[in-house]
Amino acid sequence: MDLKEKIRNIPDFPKKGIMFRDITTLLQDAEATKKAVKEMLKPFENEKINAVIGIEARGFIFGAIMAYELGVSFVPVRKPGKLPFETEKAVYEKEYGTDELQIHKDAIKKETKF
Repeated sequence: MDLKEKIRNIPDFPKKGIMFRDITTLLQDAEATKKAVKEMLKPFENEKINAVIGIEARGFIFGAIMAYELGVSFVPVRKPGKLPFETEKAVYEKEYGTDELQIHKDAIKKETKF
């Protein structure tokens, strides 16, 4: 199964010149979702991680499943103003501007390996 064929491409979204990769079509196929998660887990088979970090929103979907499969914790990284506790932030460039992500200051402990 070619997972790329399960992803819908939407040109000019959210702005002209951007090709949006819509994963909802992949998520509608249970076998494709299982395969995608299995493939994403492969690099961690022999690692001793204890957390998966997922960036909203797609990272919540796959990150939570991966954390469950690995039996480790899940740490959400969110857009500004969505986390209720003290946060750290990172600003980054996208194809069409800048954006910011935040994580709770206490979400990553010294011993966390992700």
